[in-house]
Amino acid sequence: GRRLYETMLYWETAGQDPSLDDLGRAWAAVWNPLPKVVFSTTLSTVRGQARQATGGLAEEIERLRAESGEGHIAVGGATLAAEAAALGLIDEYRARVFPVLLGGGIPFFPRHERRVDLELLETRTFGSGVVYLRHRVVR
Repeated sequence: GRRLYETMLYWETAGQDPSLDDLGRAWAAVWNPLPKVVFSTTLSTVRGQARQATGGLAEEIERLRAESGEGHIAVGGATLAAEAAALGLIDEYRARVFPVLLGGGIPFFPRHERRVDLELLETRTFGSGVVYLRHRVVR
């Protein structure tokens, strides 16, 4: 959505910042060439490797799935992810659990009537204490 897009705009020019560390430079090099679709009713233009969505979320995801090539479709932002989950558009969940507790914010998982069963596909634990979890939606 718009808020995540505006947050990530920093990386469009961050690679040119001489004070950016090597990790930041590496992230900018990975992030910038990725194609992005922005869902917004308030933005009139987007830049970089982004394009503005012209249809609804389900329509855009189906359009992306029909494109040739390999790769994953990632949904960023809690509001957009909640909509994708409610529409049954998510095939895998890839979550990172950080060793800190924070209150507030938009729930990542929406309230809905149906149960979603998951199959654990992968876990990784990093030296920082972050745990990566990858689950497949069981259909």
